[in-house]
Amino acid sequence: MLAEYGYVLMFLAIGCVFTAVTLLVAGLLRPNRPSPEKLMTYECGEEPVGSAWIQYNHRFYVIALMFLVFEVEVVLLFPWATVFQDMGWYAFWAMIVFVSLIFIGFLYELGKGALQWDKPQPQIPRYVEGVGVVPHHWKPESEVADVVGQPAANVSGSTQDTATE
Repeated sequence: MLAEYGYVLMFLAIGCVFTAVTLLVAGLLRPNRPSPEKLMTYECGEEPVGSAWIQYNHRFYVIALMFLVFEVEVVLLFPWATVFQDMGWYAFWAMIVFVSLIFIGFLYELGKGALQWDKPQPQIPRYVEGVGVVPHHWKPESEVADVVGQPAANVSGSTQDTATE
């Protein structure tokens, strides 16, 4: 029993030694003449502009992941289609369940809005000292009074009659 594990260990050791020797020989034989042109980031022959460390929109990643999910589904459909006649109704219903689950996931992503490219930015509430948490578009009464052109006391709902003095 232990001898079988010895073969696996020997195989792994030979693989590690082969990799190390190959990298060592390649490092000794290859020319090493770096230049600014060779060290520059390669972008399909174009001159790179700006830093490579920019933040990409997260929607790129969501679309890419959904693309991979549907590509895996298509890759699994091809072998199924070749043996469908031989496997009978079991293969048919198994693939119907598989495609239905993928379709439900697609509808979920569609419902969450993950496929909409132009999403509105979320309106985050803000905290105002003495008032508390208010909606993003909320303005204090003094600013509302300045816009309307009335004193702040009349805007606040005060019932004082200033004309009868």
